[in-house]
Amino acid sequence: MNSPGGPERTGFLLSQLGSFAAARFAELVKPLGLTPAMAGALRILARSPGLSQRALADRLGAVPSRVVVLVDALEAAGFVSRTRDPEDRRHHRLDLTDAGRAAMGRLRGAAEQQNADLLAPLDAEERAALGALVSRLAAAHGIDPDVHRGFADHPQSQ
Repeated sequence: MNSPGGPERTGFLLSQLGSFAAARFAELVKPLGLTPAMAGALRILARSPGLSQRALADRLGAVPSRVVVLVDALEAAGFVSRTRDPEDRRHHRLDLTDAGRAAMGRLRGAAEQQNADLLAPLDAEERAALGALVSRLAAAHGIDPDVHRGFADHPQSQ
């Protein structure tokens, strides 16, 4: 909804929707004992078992020292195990624990709820069209659909 005769506001509205969606996701994962940053790291580790801390930092677009703190929190919560890589003892392998895999199931539910909340005003055809357009825009701008780049910019996400 752009004002007649006014400037195009699509980018601004997308930004506002992104903020709304991020806040809703944070609300939904908080009862699970997770932050959005922790949820994002768990998702990456679920898809890439044995990833090193350095590789996780690269994937998140974050400095390694921030990822050490994040992994410390995941390990303390019992969601991730950190073991020396037998092929390169300078690196730690990161793997989900049984509790981490169970958390992934609960995270899936939170993500589905967030999606349903955000898209509730649209019918099925509109949802499909919006999804296709947003995916096309993300691809055109080189945005990784699996990583929330805001993690690198917001220390409070930990």
